[in-house]
Amino acid sequence: MTKRKILVVSGAMAGLIACWGDFTALFIGGSRYPGYNHLTDTWSSLGASLSPVSDGMSLYWVITGILFIWFAVGFRFAFSPADSSVRMAALLIFLYGLGEGAGSGLFKADHVGDSLTFAAEIHNLVGGIGVLALLILPLVMPKIIPDSKFAGFHTLSRLIFIAGCLWLLLFLSRYLPYKESFFVRYKGLWQRLFVLNNYLYLTVIALRIIRNECSKNVFAGNKHQ
Repeated sequence: MTKRKILVVSGAMAGLIACWGDFTALFIGGSRYPGYNHLTDTWSSLGASLSPVSDGMSLYWVITGILFIWFAVGFRFAFSPADSSVRMAALLIFLYGLGEGAGSGLFKADHVGDSLTFAAEIHNLVGGIGVLALLILPLVMPKIIPDSKFAGFHTLSRLIFIAGCLWLLLFLSRYLPYKESFFVRYKGLWQRLFVLNNYLYLTVIALRIIRNECSKNVFAGNKHQ
């Protein structure tokens, strides 16, 4: 097995571990936080200083971020030579790992009264950049993987993007003043659906990379020969 193949396959595996390890840690952490509600509480509150699992969750998010960054590196080398679309997609995965993964772990979402701490503002900023990067990814991927190589992938990408926009808009409704409304109250649900939606997409991409590497087939279209 060549060094490039090891890099690509291990990167895709890191992506799979990051996605589903993130959900595993979420439910384990939530089970150890008395009163925590997956439907109404955000992911970030598990890592806040008041959380009984704060340090463990923060550490795991940093690890998750590193895994996503490794996935981005493996993704970049899965398509060679890389054109601008490949570099952009790899950058988007990298930004998600750096922002929503490592950044969220390093900067806790703490409050002082009704105000955010400086660390929490950084947490929201880097996390928001990561979320936007993940949201945009399905717009870039169809330029890399043609339907001729993966039937239905373009349709899947459109559906993932539309669903991602819907879940993100519902999650952002938490900033509306109507705190007891249905949409605001269930912010935890919308957040999980957004993440699940995009992790399923990353899983499809990672599995496809592994399949192509292991079968020694070339992935994509025009220049990826």
